[in-house]
Amino acid sequence: MIANHPSLKLFFALWPDAPTRDALARLQAPVAGRHTPHDKLHLTMAFLGQQPVDALPDLLDILESVPVSPMRLIVDCYGYFTRPRIAWAGMTAPPPELLAMQADLIARLEAAGFSTATHGAFKPHITLAREARGAPPDEVAAPVVWDVRELVLVESVTATGRYRPIDRSHPAELGAPI
Repeated sequence: MIANHPSLKLFFALWPDAPTRDALARLQAPVAGRHTPHDKLHLTMAFLGQQPVDALPDLLDILESVPVSPMRLIVDCYGYFTRPRIAWAGMTAPPPELLAMQADLIARLEAAGFSTATHGAFKPHITLAREARGAPPDEVAAPVVWDVRELVLVESVTATGRYRPIDRSHPAELGAPI
């Protein structure tokens, strides 16, 4: 943080509701490592890192402009990122709507001048554990069904280690078919 220019560590994410979060937490059972706290389980759509506070209005405009179609994610597999030693859960077949929404979000962020440098191609996943001691099993015993209806702008609060949702997109119509 530069003096007199406060910043926030930000990212866009899909934020599960309580029952989905509970189901995702159950996927941590066969994973050895430092488990992600229950309240921090999410799917990152775009990591922004440190951003000046005065960028918030533009980011909130982007949040509201990204169409969020109701979609169903079937979290049915485990994965492992060797270099950072991260065990995760994901989808063997991410829905095209998810990939399209993430691409649209990235395009809007780049058009507004935000850096979207990432660690390679988008690999939708939920981090289950850091400092993981080996890869988890390939398949999830009981897949988690996650009905996505909103996108969230989240602050990673460095001082507390907590995640704080700043704002949510208007939820997709709840009666819409998934």
